[in-house]
Amino acid sequence: RASDLAKTRNSMILGEGASVCCLEKNPSNTPLAEVIGIGYATEILKHGTSISAEADCLQKSMLMAIGSTPLAQIDAIVMHSPGTIAGDATEFRAIQKLFITKLPLLTTNKWLTGHTFATSGMLNVEMAILIMQHQHFIGTPFITQDSQRPLRKILINAVGFGGNAVSILLGIA
Repeated sequence: RASDLAKTRNSMILGEGASVCCLEKNPSNTPLAEVIGIGYATEILKHGTSISAEADCLQKSMLMAIGSTPLAQIDAIVMHSPGTIAGDATEFRAIQKLFITKLPLLTTNKWLTGHTFATSGMLNVEMAILIMQHQHFIGTPFITQDSQRPLRKILINAVGFGGNAVSILLGIA
C-alpha cells in the first residue's frame, strides 16, 4: 500500500528486481532522457533505519536536483514511498513543503513491485523515462490526480538507510 497515506499499518513488502542504464556525455544518438539535476543529502537520525518527521534529507536533495528549474515545470515525482506509515507520510510532507499547494503528479512503483532495496532507485528512473516516452502517467490507486498534461520533467526520489537521500531531475532530451 505504498503511497496510501490513510493506511493504519505498515505495508512494505520486499520485491526483487534489477535495472541498469547507460549514461553518456554528449550522446550521438537520440537519448531517452537527459539528467537536468542531481541532489543528495544526509541527516543525523536517532535510528539508522528511521527518517525525520520532515524528511530534511529529502527536502535538501530535491532542492539540489531542481536547482534553478522553476517548480511549476516539474510535472511529476516518482516517490521513494516504501509502504511504511512514517516513510510515506514524511516524504509526502517534504514534497508539500517544497511545492506548497501546486503539487506535481505523484507516483511510485512499490505498490506493484514491492521494495527492491538497492535497485529501487534505478527502477524509479526507468519508470520516469517510460512515462515521458509514452506520455502516459502511471499513477497509484491511492492518490487521485488529473494526469492530462504533458510530462516533460520528472523528479525521482530515493532514500537509503542512515538518513541518505538522492533526487534526480530528468527531462525529455
